[in-house]
Amino acid sequence: MNVMRELMLVRPSKLYAKQVMSYKEEMLQCGDSFDGCAGLEDVQSFDEWIEFERRLREKYKSGYVPSEVFLAVRRKDDFVVGMIDFRHPLSDFLKNFGGNIGYSVRPSERRKGYASEMLELVLPFCRAFGESKVLVTCDKENVASQRTIIKNGGVMENEIVDTVGLSKSGIIQRFWISI
Repeated sequence: MNVMRELMLVRPSKLYAKQVMSYKEEMLQCGDSFDGCAGLEDVQSFDEWIEFERRLREKYKSGYVPSEVFLAVRRKDDFVVGMIDFRHPLSDFLKNFGGNIGYSVRPSERRKGYASEMLELVLPFCRAFGESKVLVTCDKENVASQRTIIKNGGVMENEIVDTVGLSKSGIIQRFWISI
């Protein structure tokens, strides 16, 4: 069955520079976390952000893990509604807290099913990198993210105490998705 998707995942490029920076502003105005955004919160310009591999390697040093970063673009109007990244392989930190995949949806575009579609669309990329399963984590209080993960086949392994400050609740849920 060939389903027409509302979204497509595209690699970041100058074509989306203004939209990426407006995404950052909207996330900041709403006080949201920049999950899956390749450190967008740490930069002042698109040109600085697009160098995420170099910048993140310098920031995380030996804890750095390469990532595949995508913009989730709505087909009908070429609008960036979300960002998602696939981190591989899992470092100890990611294995315990962050997972293979991080994602966020622009606050004004939430509750439209975009996160579920983004997660579904990134899974073939994960498979292409040789993964048979991926770890996705979320805050215990983030019911929308739990639903997104479960809708994509996520099975909760456990809940852990957030000793690194990623969550609001202090508890991180860890889900595995077989691909």
